[in-house]
Amino acid sequence: MLARVGLASVQRPAFQACANAARLSSLTLLRRISTVKTTHDEAQEILIAQRKNRPGSPHLTIYQPQITWIMSSFHRITGVFMAGGFYLLTCTYGATSILGLPFDSSVLVGAFASLPVVLKVGIKAICAYPFVYHVGNGLRHLVWDFGKALTNDGVYKTGYAVLGATAIIGSYLAFLW
Repeated sequence: MLARVGLASVQRPAFQACANAARLSSLTLLRRISTVKTTHDEAQEILIAQRKNRPGSPHLTIYQPQITWIMSSFHRITGVFMAGGFYLLTCTYGATSILGLPFDSSVLVGAFASLPVVLKVGIKAICAYPFVYHVGNGLRHLVWDFGKALTNDGVYKTGYAVLGATAIIGSYLAFLW
């Protein structure tokens, strides 16, 4: 019984201190905020001064390159370049039809057929490798969406499988006659 009385007497002042701190913190929330009108130039100076005090985010060079973020970067890059090429070709078709210029599939095939073999293979490789890589990595992401191969081992295995498939299938498409 003495232990209980001693414990309660120790807890009560601690509880009161917490309650008092809670009341004080609720009072500080009612503090009025004053604003000062500034011109656009003054506001810009304030923003520049604040940005100078912000910490810079770490750059990619401090991290050890890993297949996961390298493949993710190249997936985005190949997607952007393929979309840009598609839009460029589509807009060219549209613009030449509006302007009445002779540009259609037969013109493209004739121009490509007249190129030397080395240039043909180079152009096909430039188109085939990013396409195969992007499709393969997209299928890899679909596998992940189904909840498969989400372990570190699975991520690395599927990554190397995509790179291998890109090398084999891309080479096949580039050298296909």
